[in-house]
Amino acid sequence: MAPPLRIGIAGLGTVGAGVVRMLSRRKDEIALRTGRPVEVVAVSARDRTRNRDCDVSGMRWFDDAVELARDPGIDVFVELIGGSDGIACRAVEAAIEAGHDIVTANKALLAHHGASLAAAAEAKGALISFEAAVAGGIPVVKTLREALLGNRVERVSGILNGTCNYILTKMQEEGLSFEDCLAEAQHLGYAEADPTFDIDGFDTAHKLTLLVALAFGVQPDPDAIHVEGIRSITLADLTAADELGYRVKLLGVAVRTETGIEQRVHPTMVPKHWPIAQVSGVTNAVAIDGDAVPLILAGPGAGGDATASAVVADLCDAAIGRRGAPFGYPAASLRQAGRATIQRHEGGYYIRLAVVDRPGSAATIARHMAEQNISLESIMQHRRGRPHGGDRPESAENPAPVVLITYATTEDAVRHAIAAIEADGVITAPPQMIRIEKD
Repeated sequence: MAPPLRIGIAGLGTVGAGVVRMLSRRKDEIALRTGRPVEVVAVSARDRTRNRDCDVSGMRWFDDAVELARDPGIDVFVELIGGSDGIACRAVEAAIEAGHDIVTANKALLAHHGASLAAAAEAKGALISFEAAVAGGIPVVKTLREALLGNRVERVSGILNGTCNYILTKMQEEGLSFEDCLAEAQHLGYAEADPTFDIDGFDTAHKLTLLVALAFGVQPDPDAIHVEGIRSITLADLTAADELGYRVKLLGVAVRTETGIEQRVHPTMVPKHWPIAQVSGVTNAVAIDGDAVPLILAGPGAGGDATASAVVADLCDAAIGRRGAPFGYPAASLRQAGRATIQRHEGGYYIRLAVVDRPGSAATIARHMAEQNISLESIMQHRRGRPHGGDRPESAENPAPVVLITYATTEDAVRHAIAAIEADGVITAPPQMIRIEKD
């Protein structure tokens, strides 16, 4: 049997401790299947006294992650610190300079610095593996990098953030407000005290950036992605979606187009019968449309065990000796993605307007839609009820919620029509617009 693969882990939080436990629990099976033991020999974390429910007594301890990254006594540096810059970036750069292979779960680091890190790793003959950075325990990175080489990928889309999917599922199933569901997600540990990164779509955007690089052979570029979050989604939107045969999901979507790669993160209405519409709770799902094989992968997108499983899978690849470019293409061949702007996106749209009930309001809306050549598939209007029954007439103080569903049109046309409607003063609240994905 070959000598052990020596691992140094920086970051002993939920995932790092999970990796230590998993490698210990599965050490005999891993050694049998990889041909060599995989052993954690050194660790780095901020607090030596914290109880992590894993045995690190026989491991060398480094207070400085950069020193651990340079240590000649390790073969693979595992970065589980997080953050796009700072100590995580310096430690990975130091590990590459030392010629060590890298395993990381850090999507922000790779989204912002992936191209330069990939080039540096290639120059040193080092490997960068990041299965744990996207969709937790789902092997989507390996699938795109290895299993679909016979395919030309045309589209990648998915539910990439469990926090948002949990909130939207809870709102839909229990009729709770966004604020109540967010508070519950925070209580259960699904959302951070500051949930901005999740609910405003940035976490999904970083993960989509990596999928785009793998699927289309381009340099990771998070600035190329149009990003919207779920703060504006209301129960009224979910109710209307249900009546129309849809579910609302926060999707990351990348599509190959004639003008470039369209990359977007936003709430989306998807038909109820689609498999991705049925993915609930904190589960993630990724759909890959290849010209030969379309796939949908679903599973736990976060959590200590799921993410640790992905880290261990990358370590086993390193033990076996599997090599390859981080994004599946030589770093020098990663091209700049031609950007297809969101304004050119074509599809159906859900538009909710708080319309003042006065003569001419409906005609004004119809006129501005027609001016942009937007055809309406349906119009829904729900009358507001009094708190104790009966109907109260709509007025400026109690506007009528009107829902418009368009046939396929462009983003630019919809935005121009909405801006004109707002300027004419026939709505009393910011309009809601949700893109619709159809069969």
